[in-house]
Amino acid sequence: MENSRRPSLAGRTVVVTGGTRGVGAGIARAFVDAGADVVTCARRPADTPLDGCRFVSVDLRDQSAVRDFFAALPRLDVLVNNAGGTPHRLLTDVDAERHARVVELNLVAPLTASLAAYEHLAQAKGCVVMIGSVSGSRPSPGSAAYGAAKAGLESLARSMAVEWAPDVRVNTLVVGMVRTELSHLHYGGQDGIAAVSRTVPLGRLAEPSDVGAAAVFLASDAASYISGASLLVHGGGERPAFLDAATAHKEG
Repeated sequence: MENSRRPSLAGRTVVVTGGTRGVGAGIARAFVDAGADVVTCARRPADTPLDGCRFVSVDLRDQSAVRDFFAALPRLDVLVNNAGGTPHRLLTDVDAERHARVVELNLVAPLTASLAAYEHLAQAKGCVVMIGSVSGSRPSPGSAAYGAAKAGLESLARSMAVEWAPDVRVNTLVVGMVRTELSHLHYGGQDGIAAVSRTVPLGRLAEPSDVGAAAVFLASDAASYISGASLLVHGGGERPAFLDAATAHKEG
């Protein structure tokens, strides 16, 4: 897309939680390219600093620290709740407390950040973009707590959109599989990534920039009448398994 056709967010301040690598870094870069003043926050800085971004160290599970971080900002127009994730864990592999920490990071932390940012966002007539997951709408063996948290995040966003209207818009990006520097942990090596890519109708995993472009759109004036929505960024989803298992309607 030509630069002249990209949404402009010049003069707006954007916070991207967990915006130091992977999807978060892609989102932060997209907002920088759109002309925004971007602040990223996480426990640790990026190995390679992101040009055009200011980093602040914040443990997003520390509610007091989160409130202090947002209170110190002079203004805020857009909050992208991206921080999250989980290792592969079957439910019976760890105790409930470990699963609760996954829910805390992926659901409670975005709620904490959104509440801390509310006054700034309401004053700016701004918006919140939640980074959800297809794991919240399908079975997620090995990441059940994560999937449950992402389902809750999408529900939270819809309720926030009603409670905070008309001052603050709230939407969710429901993200599918993304190719990042950690993809091998989820899908294996290059052969595994290629095989998984073939299960996506568009034939590839998303790039972080794909998610970033969608986030910029939801934050832009082009989406000014969109709130309480869930935008699927998953390349067409997943081909139903029964189509490959069935013996009917096979050519040859």
